[in-house]
Amino acid sequence: MNQNLLHPTIMEININNFKHNIKVIKDYLNKDIEIMPIIKANAYGTYLNTRLDILNIFNIVGVANVSEGMYLRSIGYKKDIFVLNQPTTNEINNIINNNLIVGVSSNDFIEALNNINENIKIHIEIGTGMGRTGINPSRSLEFINKIKDNKNIIIDGIYTHLSSADIDEEYTIKQLESFDKAVNIIKENISTIRYVHSSASNGIINFPNTNCNLVRPGIIIYGYPSAQDTYKKINLKPVCTLKSKITFLKTVPENTSIGYGRSYITNKETKIATIPIGYADGMRRCLSNKWHVLINGKYAPIIGNICMDSLMVDVTNIDNISLNDEVFIWDNDKIKLEDLAKEAYSINYEIMCTIGSRIPRIFIKK
Repeated sequence: MNQNLLHPTIMEININNFKHNIKVIKDYLNKDIEIMPIIKANAYGTYLNTRLDILNIFNIVGVANVSEGMYLRSIGYKKDIFVLNQPTTNEINNIINNNLIVGVSSNDFIEALNNINENIKIHIEIGTGMGRTGINPSRSLEFINKIKDNKNIIIDGIYTHLSSADIDEEYTIKQLESFDKAVNIIKENISTIRYVHSSASNGIINFPNTNCNLVRPGIIIYGYPSAQDTYKKINLKPVCTLKSKITFLKTVPENTSIGYGRSYITNKETKIATIPIGYADGMRRCLSNKWHVLINGKYAPIIGNICMDSLMVDVTNIDNISLNDEVFIWDNDKIKLEDLAKEAYSINYEIMCTIGSRIPRIFIKK
């Protein structure tokens, strides 16, 4: 695709950095542990879920819901797809027709499966302390007894979610101990178990579990930290850069109001650049008048309220400024995604996932 035909604001996705992160995660783990990348929410906003060449690196990938799994089938991914979240009974036909593996912890869902004469693979979710979904570990035997006589339901795996693997060692150890007990009970009664998994990004880095043979990296596979000390423990490379261009330049006198609500009034003659990215694209409005972008290696403060489709910055102190100059929203160096997220009272996950779909994703291999 000709980049000159695209919107001036783009997200660049570095394929080589993504592959680097896969390698360093594998090196960090026991060699017998398989990676299931989490590519939900359009692969955390990177749209790597649209790249069949990337998906085919893995034998199994993880998505959030049935529709995300159906999309992967529609583009030709033929390997295993695991749906992390408990589906509804209304989705069973789509699950079966698209050969999806689903996480299950609902009695109603199991009862519905027992009435369908079709093969389906499931992973039983054990609720060890996340407080979201999952069966109580004490109900493990009771739950599998509802299933094990049905030859159409294949219990392919067991999993749990760790809620605090970045901040609470004691609680996480209790979760893992509870999970291991449930796994032992289920394995004593079911012979079809292929995967056991408990760890997302923080669990991978902080709590290697020898009873598991699969991990679910999310944010770290895209090269961003899941906790404050992530980069100290594993050598990740950020995958995406968000950048734009100057589309309008003007110089205004002192006492000129900028943007909606006149939240900024110039106190001297000021050169102002307009950048075509706004809150509809995921640029948080709360960053108005208190954050910056990077132009020609220098910080340009955002002035005025961020608009739906654009924002304004003060470029008075930047030399040789001109139309179409490159503007970095984050470059992973002078402006880090984590710093931007913190200023927006958010987290890197949320910022990545909410960058709008009208911003093109450009895949590079630098």
